[in-house]
Amino acid sequence: QVQLVESGGGLVQAGGSLRLSCAASGRTFSSAVMGWFRQAPGKEREFVAGISRSGDNTYYADSVKDRFTISRDNAKNTAYLQMNGLKPEDTAVYYCAAGLVQYWSARGYNNWGQGTQVTVSA
Repeated sequence: QVQLVESGGGLVQAGGSLRLSCAASGRTFSSAVMGWFRQAPGKEREFVAGISRSGDNTYYADSVKDRFTISRDNAKNTAYLQMNGLKPEDTAVYYCAAGLVQYWSARGYNNWGQGTQVTVSA
């Protein structure tokens, strides 16, 4: 069991940056792989990024590669998503997710937080 709480969303102009945080509790944080998803109304949920238990390995969707960076601090039981060069098409609710092993695949995640809104204006 793991509970996830996202924070850091908001309104930003195109080209700006935001840093999302995900605070985890309920089980040993270091035993879980962590990821970020996003979803806009009427669209399917998109797997954005994932990170291994140790933080040594990461995955990024092509749509965010070279702009977003996923990281984690196991001592703080927190995962992060640094988002730079934001575009209007990045507008969505962003969800933190936890899984067991397959950080690189959407199917590796089975727990999600409540989401935080990110809005990017042109």
